[in-house]
Amino acid sequence: MDILHSHKDVPERATGAVLAIGNFDGVHRGHQALLQSAIDTAKVCDAPAGVMIFEPHPREVFHPEEPHFRLTQLDEKLRIFKSLNLGLAVVMPFDKDLASLTADAFCKDVLIDALKVCHVVIGYDFFFGKGRTGSPESLKKIGERDGFKTTIISPVGEDGEVFSSTAIRLKLAQGDVGGAGHALGRWWTVHGRVIGGAHRGAGLGFPTANIPLPKGTAISHGIYAVRVSVDDTELNGAAYLGTRPTFDDGKPVLEVFLFDFNGDLYGHDLTVTFVDFLRPDRKFDSPDALVAQMEVDCAEAKARLAAAPRQPT
Repeated sequence: MDILHSHKDVPERATGAVLAIGNFDGVHRGHQALLQSAIDTAKVCDAPAGVMIFEPHPREVFHPEEPHFRLTQLDEKLRIFKSLNLGLAVVMPFDKDLASLTADAFCKDVLIDALKVCHVVIGYDFFFGKGRTGSPESLKKIGERDGFKTTIISPVGEDGEVFSSTAIRLKLAQGDVGGAGHALGRWWTVHGRVIGGAHRGAGLGFPTANIPLPKGTAISHGIYAVRVSVDDTELNGAAYLGTRPTFDDGKPVLEVFLFDFNGDLYGHDLTVTFVDFLRPDRKFDSPDALVAQMEVDCAEAKARLAAAPRQPT
């Protein structure tokens, strides 16, 4: 997959594409329908199939004081795009200059002059340009005037619920990782590098790998059954996310205990896949009471993971 980090100096092979445009946070099942439409259209047009995203998320530029919970970081987004067989990803640097372009100027400077798109695929709720004055309908009119076609994808959902990044964040905030996974089409994951901790887990007989969470991550505090990938190996485990109320009630931390594993993971990159929520976080009367509950949690996590499918249903 070709990855461009600007609309300037676009190679010839990346021009003339069918381009899906959006933020695609989560690349959930609604997003996947939009991307599949771009892929199918590209086959008919004998053109490259690509996607355009904006980095950082516009909300982080306009409201930097408000932590934004990103469901997928950039590297994971690109990995998913590649797995969907997209041949091109345009990562547009989102800043005040890009935000100041009118809808017409964005279409002319970026889509037409630089990328020479032949077809654009967008969602029903895609707004763009200065002050978000560009709408799906206005983009379609610009395309009709300037020589590219536009497909507008209607809401995608199931049982009366539209798949959306906002709804998935809410499910994760409630500990509903199964519901979030169903909407995503895969289990939700966190990526991070193991850092040093207070070593309390090791002292209790449950050594954990501590992983810093991306800024803004907001999921329910408690115990989870997880699958963890490290150095191309997948292991099962139990994860704790919370403020450690039994000890210091500090900043939220993600601590992962891997079953049947002995080794030093400091400095290693882990991918933690959240498969099931076991129980909320709570304070225990003593470390011994906590250890007793951790033994119960680990047994339950093993049972849940043994019964869980590889992908959510």
